[in-house]
Amino acid sequence: MPHALDARARRLLRALIAQYIQDGAPVGSRTLAKHSGLDVSPATIRNVMADLEEIGLVATPHTSAGRVPTAQGYRLFVDSLLQVTPPGQREVEQLRSQLPAGQGTQHLLSSASELLSAMTHFVGLVTVPGREQFAFRHIDFVPLDGHRVLVILVFTDNEVQNRIIEAPRGYSASELEQAANYLNSHFAGRHLREIRAELLRELRKARSAMEQALSVAVELSEGAFADAKSSSDGLLLAGQTRLIGVHDLSDLDRLRELFDAFARQRELVQLLERCIQAKGVRLFIGEESGMAPLDRCTVVTAPYGADGQVLGVLGVIGPTRMAYERVIPMVQATAQALGAAMSRGTG
Repeated sequence: MPHALDARARRLLRALIAQYIQDGAPVGSRTLAKHSGLDVSPATIRNVMADLEEIGLVATPHTSAGRVPTAQGYRLFVDSLLQVTPPGQREVEQLRSQLPAGQGTQHLLSSASELLSAMTHFVGLVTVPGREQFAFRHIDFVPLDGHRVLVILVFTDNEVQNRIIEAPRGYSASELEQAANYLNSHFAGRHLREIRAELLRELRKARSAMEQALSVAVELSEGAFADAKSSSDGLLLAGQTRLIGVHDLSDLDRLRELFDAFARQRELVQLLERCIQAKGVRLFIGEESGMAPLDRCTVVTAPYGADGQVLGVLGVIGPTRMAYERVIPMVQATAQALGAAMSRGTG
């Protein structure tokens, strides 16, 4: 079993992976003898490397006598050999300053994905939470032609949605104003699913002389609240073109498959949804993702949330040969900074 490696083998594996991440070239026994800090001969190192190759932690490219880590080797390295240093207070404050609250969720999420891409030089990505996860703050109805009504919805995360609904009948401006006032005074600060249920309960309790504002509010709420989704439900990505210059991903067919996966998004969203309940950073290295286009990539993810509620997942996609000790704390710190900004923005 890989976890049964002795201290020498673990130290050599750590040295090999660190050297390969730095140089991108297969690592030979003489280089390891120089950089591992162990007083052992190149012959001994070759024997240890042969053992590591046999159990699938390193491999020998056809063109070289040196060795490179496999996905399994990276997994062991990340799980038990890597030493990660959390960012300092100054770095955390700088990160938070680049994700200011009060600008709306969509802008904040776009900023987070772009920031991750800029810091790591890989693809930054963040899932977009559905509108149902945010409370309603204010609504306005504006009459248009015929039975059409413009609905202006404001949520507690400062997002504003404009939608046009086909109402069951025509309404006067005064009826619409009364309905909006009723909804704003009775339901501000509550989630849409709660509002729909409460309106239906009130409708059932109402007598034939039902208050006009309630009647109109119930009629309009079906269209106004029924499908209040984010305008970009799914995934926000930034920096996809950064991968074009990555030597490890230079195969054009592989790149085309990867960009197709970015365009489709569905599989990536499903992959990230598997991380929604993770307690911290989670990685998919190589084929662990279950997505063929990501076989030579690592996905580093962390959930983000506000006020104790998990809202989504953010992360980066890059080659398996990445500086894990730098990328992992970046992703974790960005998730925390995003959550802090969203908590302040919905307060």
